[in-house]
Amino acid sequence: MSGAPSAAFGEGPLSRAAALVHTLVTVEALLLLTAAPGLAGLLLLGPDPSNLPLAALCLLPLGPAASAAVYALHHRSGDLTELHPARTFRRGWRLNAVPALKLWTPLLGWLTLIAFTLTHFSATGLPGWWAALLALTGAGSLLWGAHALLLTSLFTFRARDTARLAAWFLLRHGRTTLAALSLLVLAAALTALLTEALPALLAAPLLLSLLHAGRPVLAETEKEFTE
Repeated sequence: MSGAPSAAFGEGPLSRAAALVHTLVTVEALLLLTAAPGLAGLLLLGPDPSNLPLAALCLLPLGPAASAAVYALHHRSGDLTELHPARTFRRGWRLNAVPALKLWTPLLGWLTLIAFTLTHFSATGLPGWWAALLALTGAGSLLWGAHALLLTSLFTFRARDTARLAAWFLLRHGRTTLAALSLLVLAAALTALLTEALPALLAAPLLLSLLHAGRPVLAETEKEFTE
């Protein structure tokens, strides 16, 4: 009696789960390693608002690291016998470090300006609703950054074209934007309730969730804006 063909080694559900865990752990470790100089600097800075510009400088390596992580997670293999997450991460970093910095640097500068203004808001003499407007602007900028991260990690557009597409997709793909918002809220809650190090330690799963939510954006970009 002939039975159903068994799956080859490395192709079963347990193997795929093991491959996913291995990829997540490897990508997380490499993300922390490449962002380590800046993250170490953050640990040395006090919570004083005057340190915000220095904190922004410390966060600069995080942009290329996150972009390389998205690239590696997108190109991950589900076959346990064909895993090369470290090699894929390094390739993503080489391809995306400069493009990511072109978008990450001005975003960091803009967010730093907003944060500095909010922490010194009483000295501005502005009405209270301006604070709410600035906070909403900062949140919108972060959501734009989430779209820009996906696009710059997986496509080779010019920085200004990536910026325009990211802004356009903010409203066009509301579900992806809402998913990014939920991840930002989760990261903020983990930071406020537990420790600021926890979002960094869970960066790979968070980025994988963002990548999953961003599939409609990636599919439309590939169909409409690439040859």
